[in-house]
Amino acid sequence: MRVLNRNPLRRLPALLAALALVAAACGPATPTATVRPSSTATSAPSPAASPPGPAASPTATPDPATVYAAIEAQVVEIRGITPKTDVEPQILDEAELKVRMEKSFHEDNPAELVTANELLLKGMGLFPEDASLSGLYLELLGSQVAGFYSPEDDELYVVSKTGGLGVGEQVTYAHEYTHALQDQTFDLESFDLGEVGQGDRNLGRLSLIEGDATLAMSLWAQQHLTPEEILKLIEVSSDPEALAILEKMPPILRESLTFPYEAGLRLVMGIYGQGGWPAVDAAFARPPASSEQVMHTEKYESNEAAVVVDLPDDLATKMGAGWKVGLEDTFGEFQLGVWLRGALDRVEPANAAAAGWGGDRVVVLQGPNDAWAIALVTEWDTAADATEFADAAGRALTTLQAQTGLGHQSGTKRVGLLFASDAASAVQLDSIVGLTGT
Repeated sequence: MRVLNRNPLRRLPALLAALALVAAACGPATPTATVRPSSTATSAPSPAASPPGPAASPTATPDPATVYAAIEAQVVEIRGITPKTDVEPQILDEAELKVRMEKSFHEDNPAELVTANELLLKGMGLFPEDASLSGLYLELLGSQVAGFYSPEDDELYVVSKTGGLGVGEQVTYAHEYTHALQDQTFDLESFDLGEVGQGDRNLGRLSLIEGDATLAMSLWAQQHLTPEEILKLIEVSSDPEALAILEKMPPILRESLTFPYEAGLRLVMGIYGQGGWPAVDAAFARPPASSEQVMHTEKYESNEAAVVVDLPDDLATKMGAGWKVGLEDTFGEFQLGVWLRGALDRVEPANAAAAGWGGDRVVVLQGPNDAWAIALVTEWDTAADATEFADAAGRALTTLQAQTGLGHQSGTKRVGLLFASDAASAVQLDSIVGLTGT
């Protein structure tokens, strides 16, 4: 399940910008990049326009509007989408960014939702017990965001520490302007990325959107940045303080932030390699339905749907007086992999155990006196996949402080996991859902 309900068209780690452009500059014809863009005051020119490139004069200070217009025309030519309306990019400094991020965070995430997500992550051992989910998340965004495009109000923003228009801001604009083109053509709001209860589906859809913008940005960088400008980008992106914040984050936050760019890029590059931009355009009519489809592109190509897993509607009532459902969602293969890698500290076995995911549903229940209980019911492609996951999950459960349980009958495809604050809550939930069969 997604960590939080959020609009991820608003974030990009600076580290990814540097790594992306190194690959774009030094790699083979197919780029491997991951950067995030945005800007200030320009209109979108027609694809036929040929304005000067962003670094036409090495000595004169370029006019921002001219630079943005040049980037827009270049991105339009690369991406092959004709703009329908002008875009007025805006510059934010770091203080303004943090204010906007905090305001957006609290608008998108009611306190009850944040609390339930934090309880889920801590209950599964994905988050430190003494940490604040909202606090760490806002610290992460405040240190990593380079720019964002907001489909809700059709606004595009770029973050500038100096107020100037350097190579980092230009790359950011190429990415975010691609989002503006996507929105004008495919209506990004219609993708319902903030729908609560569809977290893994939302992550799949987001990965297509971000992978597309990352590929377009990478091709732009290959074609329009000099080697010196790429080196400068690496320099400005290697902010030790920002990198330290990124590295200290729990893997579930760090990897959730980077997944749509990295895995999404791999997905879109495969689609692009088979049919160019028309094939990518067609994918917006059939976006990935899960993180599994993003990670295993053959499952996207075959349109392998997730198994629908239903949980009882009256769980809270059956748990007793004072209980409520704080959250119900889909966890997904991606997050199961993060959980197993962290608990087992072994990457390949953990990834293999999460592969073969068929579907799942997770529910967080909150009771009186800070009691809580979590049920995660998973379905697998084959009985062998279920056994492999059950074995790995059983080892992972032994690392936790919470009350836990695991249910799997040999030869079946279902595996149930249970986490609770106390034995009584665990027994009560198990008796309702029948996870362990006891």
